[in-house]
Amino acid sequence: MIEAELQKLVEEIAVKYFGQPFRHQVNINYRMTTTGGRYRLKDHQIEINAHFLIPQYRHELIGIIKHELTHYFLHLSGQGYRHRDQDFKQLLNQVGGSRFAPDIGLGKKQQCKYLYSCQKCGQEYWRVRQINVRRYGCGKCGGKLKLVKKLLG
Repeated sequence: MIEAELQKLVEEIAVKYFGQPFRHQVNINYRMTTTGGRYRLKDHQIEINAHFLIPQYRHELIGIIKHELTHYFLHLSGQGYRHRDQDFKQLLNQVGGSRFAPDIGLGKKQQCKYLYSCQKCGQEYWRVRQINVRRYGCGKCGGKLKLVKKLLG
């Protein structure tokens, strides 16, 4: 999908679900990895994560566009456009937009290298970084932790 097609899709969704035209620009952002889109307050432009433009993520893309358009229309009308605002939550629920960006595996995956175990209850904890076992205890029972396995990598 190119920017012109994306612009047309956003304009169609704006009229269909919000009953108002979208009068600004939509851009494709190729650097986004942790978010689906972004509404820019200063110039009212919307940026969409390029990874969601492939056909298999069409449903997620529409949810992201509805989310960003919710920010857009509420901000322009002077209502609460932030995630925590009740106006935002209500309008997003009405149009059926995504509350959070879907996880399609774009973020960096860190490999857990350390396995800790509670000496009292046996609860296991995998960690990316090494922890100080004298300082931290088991979250379940408060017992002492011990290092069970250290993976190389």
